[in-house]
Amino acid sequence: MSRSQSNRILIADDNKDVLQAIRLALKSEGYQADCVQSPADALKRIQQNEYATAIIDLNYHLDTTSGQEGIQLLEDIREREPDLPIVVMTAWATIDVAVECIKRGANDFLQKPWDDERLIAIVRSQLRLNDAQQQSHRLREENRTLRKNKSAGFIAQSRAMKPVLELVESVADSDASILITGENGTGKGVIANLIHQNSGRKESPFISVNMGGIPDGVFESELFGHVKGAFTDAKENRIGRFELAAGGTLFLDEVANMPLAQQQKLLRALETREFERVGSSRTQTFDARLIVATNANLQSEVEQGRFRMDLLYRLNTISIHLPPLRERVEDIEPLATSFLSRYTKKYRKDDLKISEKALDAMKNYEWPGNIRELDHSIERAVLTTRADEISDTALGLQQSAASPSSSNLDDMSLEEVEAYLIKRTLSRCEGKANEAAKELGLSRSAFYRRMQRYGL
Repeated sequence: MSRSQSNRILIADDNKDVLQAIRLALKSEGYQADCVQSPADALKRIQQNEYATAIIDLNYHLDTTSGQEGIQLLEDIREREPDLPIVVMTAWATIDVAVECIKRGANDFLQKPWDDERLIAIVRSQLRLNDAQQQSHRLREENRTLRKNKSAGFIAQSRAMKPVLELVESVADSDASILITGENGTGKGVIANLIHQNSGRKESPFISVNMGGIPDGVFESELFGHVKGAFTDAKENRIGRFELAAGGTLFLDEVANMPLAQQQKLLRALETREFERVGSSRTQTFDARLIVATNANLQSEVEQGRFRMDLLYRLNTISIHLPPLRERVEDIEPLATSFLSRYTKKYRKDDLKISEKALDAMKNYEWPGNIRELDHSIERAVLTTRADEISDTALGLQQSAASPSSSNLDDMSLEEVEAYLIKRTLSRCEGKANEAAKELGLSRSAFYRRMQRYGL
């Protein structure tokens, strides 16, 4: 998905005021919104364009209360675009409707009236999930034997990845909690998806949560849900991620970026396998396989007092470390070939090839953004190449690989300079997003938006 398409969102609702309000909220965060007022128009737009996320209402002119029109639209979209993240919304929210939507393929649930902060958090989370799902889908397409061979579908010919695939194969069908570590862009979300798809829970939901992006004030509501009247803005009952993941897998990404107060709440739920919605005294059982991921060294975080030791012990029954792409040189060419195949079909450039010089450049590059950066580099090269071969310069690696001086900074765009500064700061902070954001004078949410924009 190109950068512009990665910010393009479809909104379907029969109320013009709702469409306008959501469009403006998304626009303020740099997203482009296409608005339609009927299921038929929504399907037409999806046939004509590519979207990163769809936000659809459940009730339209023909039926304003049951949600059946929206559920049918959800199924129709899922049939056409199996990997497109879909958020459903309605003013007639019930837990039963939410669960039914998740079972039929929705990724999240938004109640009206909504809170803009939560809306943006959901969209941002689904964009990150979309990245992982697209990569996972591309890799699975290359090997249809994924169900028979638990290590198939993940391109990994290098010696460094052999123990990773062996471990994934041995633990996928268990219910053990798994901690996945590795730099940004190494494929932690893809591995989590791979484990889920090869587990006994594969027919149930895979629910992803970006823990670093949840504001403190809505943490418990986001994970555990709330009941109507629990706090000022709790207009209706809300189902949380723990409940949505029932029977399936709960994937907690960026877990090291959780504040200590939130860590305690998560620990209690994991220890007891029980939780209560905010404002409710009824205890519910947590039945989901837990997978967490981080780019930080959690043992070091524990030693520095930023992460609870007891929570670490609870999370890392099994630890899987993904090596960076620079340690997987043998995988660069097959990965690049996989991405090239996808994008030449997508942009109708079927005869395009990668030159030997470009392959050498890729193998000698450090890839600070890892597989995600390789993916974006190939897409950019496919879009910009007019000849029949992708050259080394079309990849745009030389400028990124070097440390810009005052002379070549003048030749870089504002986006390129910003991406470079974020990469450099992340490297200096050893991948700790919270520290990097603070050093750059950005809020946590603003920093995550920029990481998403630049594929970091």
